Amino acid sequence: MIFSGTKPDNLGVNDGKLADCPNSPNCVSSQSPSSDETHFIQPLKYSSTTEKALTDLKNVIESEDRTKMIEESSDYLYAEFKTALMGFVDDVEFYLDSSTNTIHVRSASRLGQSDLGVNRKRIETIRTKFNQMQSS
Repeated sequence: MIFSGTKPDNLGVNDGKLADCPNSPNCVSSQSPSSDETHFIQPLKYSSTTEKALTDLKNVIESEDRTKMIEESSDYLYAEFKTALMGFVDDVEFYLDSSTNTIHVRSASRLGQSDLGVNRKRIETIRTKFNQMQSS
């Protein structure tokens, strides 16, 4: 059985901001208040050009299993990640702010309440791989 859910209609960047996380604990965002321990996660930082950062990030995302790149622009990436077991879909967005060399991130489950930390673990895995690519 596949639990893909419906793609949210609030994705994308509006005035330099990704959508807020819902109240449920199955979402992390670097633009949540840092006092929000459930949802806040550090953004990614880069020291290369924005173009290299975007290319590196895209390569990392595409190297992950069960991932589909949905949208891509010069400062935004959006991908769907599907779980192996039941086919749950998570929406993962990256917004590159070239003025601060920061990549803001939001990773949210479409369905359910708890994600057992999957969204946070995914972003930390992407961060590690991204940092390795940036330093090579």
